[in-house]
Amino acid sequence: MKFIFTLVLGLIMFGSTTQGAQRNVPVDISKIRGFNYESAPTIGHNEMWLQYNPAETERDMDYARRLNLNQVRVFLGYTAYTRDKAAFRKNLIHFVRACHQRGIGVMPTLMYPDEWSDNQANWPLADAYAADLVETIVNGKEPGLAFWDADNEPGMARSAFARHMAGVFRKLDKITPVTVGCTTVADMEAVGSDVVDVLSFHDYSSTRHQIEENIKSAKRYAATQGKPIMNTEIGCIARANPYDVALEEYSKSGMGWYIWELMITGQWGTAHGVLYADGTVRDPAIVAALLGFFRNRGPEVVPAAPDREGFVTYAEAAQLIAMHDPPTRQVDLLRQGPPNLPALRALVRQFTTILEPYQLPVGDPQRSRPPGWIR
Repeated sequence: MKFIFTLVLGLIMFGSTTQGAQRNVPVDISKIRGFNYESAPTIGHNEMWLQYNPAETERDMDYARRLNLNQVRVFLGYTAYTRDKAAFRKNLIHFVRACHQRGIGVMPTLMYPDEWSDNQANWPLADAYAADLVETIVNGKEPGLAFWDADNEPGMARSAFARHMAGVFRKLDKITPVTVGCTTVADMEAVGSDVVDVLSFHDYSSTRHQIEENIKSAKRYAATQGKPIMNTEIGCIARANPYDVALEEYSKSGMGWYIWELMITGQWGTAHGVLYADGTVRDPAIVAALLGFFRNRGPEVVPAAPDREGFVTYAEAAQLIAMHDPPTRQVDLLRQGPPNLPALRALVRQFTTILEPYQLPVGDPQRSRPPGWIR
């Protein structure tokens, strides 16, 4: 405990020498085009650091640059940190430098043992963890550091702990802006704006309307607090907010964003992710959306005619898949006309028939975290 006290005190004293420095909040965070990152083969963020591969990091950051992405949010697990602190620090520095060399800013996001937030007696341990990370990156004078994310998705229950940790980072590092990645706009308001430099929230809404409402609500709150705002988690293939829909709405709104996530991983690969380790993609529509090109869902779409030249009987049968005319477009077209319940019922039956074979039964292991996950 004496070591912990000395380390925290030393970092706080370092921070006090930079009282006059101005916090380096980007002038326009709407330009952020970010991604959350975990290496493809690993199961969870702790495992990524325990099996850290510098060449893999450099390859994946090259992929990110090809997609014109400019920020990365990466999780720092306390379990991996305590297993081998020297290796953890070395790997973290490599990660920050590899990103900076490619024009990608880094947002370290801290992960703590669950029990810490409920017991203030453990908070000095969290303070010391933060202090060591600040010492590693800031005192190491690494220019790739863009933000600190003091706590991920604290919810209402952990808001006091999140506020405390945001305050710790702001004391230790007088230059780098601090945020807390909140699950919802309401959680963001619970944490409050007084302890952060930039507000951030997550959005996995199921409809365009809800996405739009969340953006409006978040912007209203940010305006009343006089703080910039961004979204640090969007995008999924397993909910009704596909990447191209979420990215289109956030691009229209002029709000900076981070997708979850760049790589198709052993942890969340069944529901999230853009790229496989070899650089191939699961869905070119996601890549197109990242580059600012979105699917046409309007009435002027020219329907595909796979059998125009009699090729339906061949293997190369064009877009003979369910999503060549996506449900979102068909529903939008119905909305543009008078109420038509028979047509709506027919669509529901059609989509149900398509989706039912893919429904996972209760208790299926794919519904839970994969085996081998390290907390």
